[in-house]
This record gives sequence, structure tokens and C-alpha cells, in this order.
Amino acid sequence: MQESRQNLAATRVCLTGASQAFKSTYMRLEGKVAVITGASMGIGEAMAKLFVDEGALVVLSSRDEKRIEEARARIGRPERTLGIFCDVRNREDLDRLLGLTLHNFGRVDIWVNNAGFGLRDTIADMPMRDCRNMFETNLFGAIEGIQVVAPVMMKQGSGTIINVSSVAGHIPVPGMGAYCATKFALNAVGKTARMELASTGVKVMTVCPGYIETNFSKNVVRGSQANKFDPGARKGGTAEQVARATLEGYLKGKREVVVPWFYNIAIKFYQLIPGVVEGFMSKRLATGK
Repeated sequence: MQESRQNLAATRVCLTGASQAFKSTYMRLEGKVAVITGASMGIGEAMAKLFVDEGALVVLSSRDEKRIEEARARIGRPERTLGIFCDVRNREDLDRLLGLTLHNFGRVDIWVNNAGFGLRDTIADMPMRDCRNMFETNLFGAIEGIQVVAPVMMKQGSGTIINVSSVAGHIPVPGMGAYCATKFALNAVGKTARMELASTGVKVMTVCPGYIETNFSKNVVRGSQANKFDPGARKGGTAEQVARATLEGYLKGKREVVVPWFYNIAIKFYQLIPGVVEGFMSKRLATGK
């Protein structure tokens, strides 16, 4: 009888250990509250799904309320998500996004500045209205997102702000110069904010995806010279890869994540031998290959 009790106790310990291991492996964001802008599709939606799967409560925001609800339906677990309209170009919308998050969940642990779009045209020909609109979304929207959420996280003494930038924030791409400029600037903003907030318990991480197979290219604003720079069919990484890399970077407290990983090589090459890389890109542009 005593042996049976010992075996039962040992079994309970094993089951408890297995349960804790499962929880630590698959529910690494349990109790966390995450806000993601531009979350109705692509990278934002993939992040939202992964965060929910990992146990987080997730607020999805977008300028398109219908697409937010469609994304929530695809993700499932509606009791763990909330959809809120937000145009990051408007400070009032960002304030409302934060206010409703705090009202519903009481805190915010992860804030992802993901909203953005591209403009394909030459610097000499692009419409300045489109360029300014892109800066308002890609850069100023992210900066105001930081300004809105940082005081709350500082008061909590913890939190992570994640800016979704691009490899194009390290390597300029012909035909996407203004887009690259928004991402180069966002990289600088993120790195500076990380240093400025280091003593407060608030972390800032920058995520730089390379070419990713999403609807991004379909939503690019096309100027008069856009066809000269259409990349055609290309195989790239997936939104899910970016989401997983973001999660791992967040858990490890990284300052920057480049995904897929091999783009780190391209970035290093450009830092060391920019002329060679620019010549290679110009040649591809001229030949279309």
C-alpha cells in the first residue's frame, strides 16, 4: 500500500512537471496584454495569432473594422482578443486605443507599431502627397505610439515596445527610396528610445523583415515610374516566420531582429562594401533579373 502511494505521488510530480513544462513552452505569454497596430492581415495578424496561442490577451487594431473582425475570426479564441479601430495618423485614435485596452485589461505589456505601407516610385517623380502620407503612417504613427504607451509602461515599471521596420531600413532599394527613408528613420528612433528608456524597465525592440510573402506588395502605392521597379514573382519568408522571430526576440530581450536570418549577411555586406552592393542592385534593376 505504501509503495502504491509513493508511486501515485511520483506520478503526480511527473504530471505536474510535465504540465509546467508544457505551460512554459507553449504559454510563454500567459497574463500578458499585447496591442498590435495594422493587425488585420499579414505580419500583424500572424503576430496576433501566435501571441494568442502563447496565452496573451491581444488587441488588434486597424483602419478597417471589417477586416479586424475577419482576422479575429481566423485567429479564433475571440474571448482572448479585442478589435479596435485606429488610424495611427491621428493621436486621438491612439489615445483611444490605449484607453480601451486599459479599460478592458488593466495594463499593456507589449505594444507593436506595425501599421505601414509602401510607395513605389523614383525620388525624382514620386507625388509628395503620397510620400508625406506614408511618413505619417510608417514613422510618425510609430513615434506617437511610443509617446502614448511609454508613460503607462514606465508607471508599470515594465513593458516592451516593438517597432516593425524592414531590411529596407538598412539597405536602400531603388524605386522604394521614400519607404526606405521611413524605415531608416524608424530604426534610429527605436534604438534611441531603447537607450532613453533603459533605466525605466521599458524595452524597445526593432524587427526588420526582408522580403515577406504577404499582401504588402498589393497594397503598395504606385507612382508614375512604379513599373520600372516591380520585382515580379519572388519567393520570400512568411508572416508566421516574422511572428515567431519577434516572439523569440521579445522573450530574449533583443534590441533588433532580422528575419529571415540570412538578410543579416546582406546588411553586413552593405555596411562593409556599399559600392559593390549598390552596383549589384543597379545591375539587377537594369536587366530585370
